[in-house]
Amino acid sequence: MQLQTKLLAAAALIGCVVAGASFAQEKTVKIGALYPLSGQVAKSGEDTLNAIKLAVQVINTTNPDSKLPFGKTAGLPGLGGAKIELIAADHQGSPEIGAAEAERLIAQEKVVALLGAFHSSVAATSSQVAERSQIPYVSGESEATTLTERKFKYFFRTTPSSRTQAQDFFTFLRDVGKTGGTPVKTVALVTENTLWGQEFAKSVEGYFKEFPEFTLAAKITYAQGTTDVSSEVQRLIAANPDVVIHASYDAEAILFAKTYKSFGFQPKGIMAIGAAFGSGAFRTALGEDANYFLVREHWARDLAAKNALIEEVAKLYEKAYGKPMDGTPARAFQATMVLADAINRAGSADPAKIRKALAETNMPGEQLIMPWQGVRFDETGQNVLTRGIFIQTQEGKPATVWPFDFAQAKLVWPRPAWK
Repeated sequence: MQLQTKLLAAAALIGCVVAGASFAQEKTVKIGALYPLSGQVAKSGEDTLNAIKLAVQVINTTNPDSKLPFGKTAGLPGLGGAKIELIAADHQGSPEIGAAEAERLIAQEKVVALLGAFHSSVAATSSQVAERSQIPYVSGESEATTLTERKFKYFFRTTPSSRTQAQDFFTFLRDVGKTGGTPVKTVALVTENTLWGQEFAKSVEGYFKEFPEFTLAAKITYAQGTTDVSSEVQRLIAANPDVVIHASYDAEAILFAKTYKSFGFQPKGIMAIGAAFGSGAFRTALGEDANYFLVREHWARDLAAKNALIEEVAKLYEKAYGKPMDGTPARAFQATMVLADAINRAGSADPAKIRKALAETNMPGEQLIMPWQGVRFDETGQNVLTRGIFIQTQEGKPATVWPFDFAQAKLVWPRPAWK
């Protein structure tokens, strides 16, 4: 009897030690971030990762004046003040490297969730690794529609898909015609050849039946990383479209814009999905020639009049990194906050519990820095409460010009001639 009592006491002691160790482990929650930190879009990758770092700083530190979720407290209150430890990895824009880095972060670094990956093609491979390992993966900026059509249980996307965004282009162009702007009849489509560009092209083509007033004048696909787009621009000149819609990463967006000017190509509008013509890198490279390009965006600083959280984050970002925040970094910031909210509600660093909390997410719009109605995921992991805007660079700064009842500046249409 005495031996049994001693054994029970020892077991209880071991249980306390294990429980204590478990609690100690959860005082730091490891999250991995997969982004292109070298290669053609390294600058945008760095800017996006910086936004995630800023979100982690907001969560981990105390700011009594903050209005952001987690802003006033240090750490995650649901885990006793546990801090987030961010571990970044450079996937270099390569799907293969992205998958390998996801494997390393999960197996060696022991992250309990992943964020990523800017490129949709990299998100596709790295999220497969996460799904196999049953690790939650939250994407704030990878847009290919197919990413949420794979019946994955651990993949969640806060940003809208390519298909959702494609519809906004047609709605915008229809609204321009209805409100007295020079109407559009013909549309050219220019996309890079990775998964993101392919999915966007497919989505755009699918909407011409729904919007019969528009016709497809040309469809041009180019290789990501190309250094000469003269032939592509000459094909556009021959097609003479009213509008060109792009899916291009920064380097090619800059190249196309410079080539457009050199050839004197002058459509009524030049538009893009994603960062492209609206990124800081684009505005820096083009100077005043960056004016009047349009981007289907998710965030703009001039919307701060409608949402004080936007100005708070924009000021923090500019103070920390010496440059204005763009839409893609803003999306990554929001995705990080959504993941942190799920971990906090889970009250645990257990990936399965985090996954369950993500699936139950229902964040209202007033808690976001995005102009969305909120964040709520459907059974595919897609946020169903997103809403799009169009920004136009005017006098070197991005301005929200659509929806018209939401606009902070008047749309300049058609675009003025090149100077």
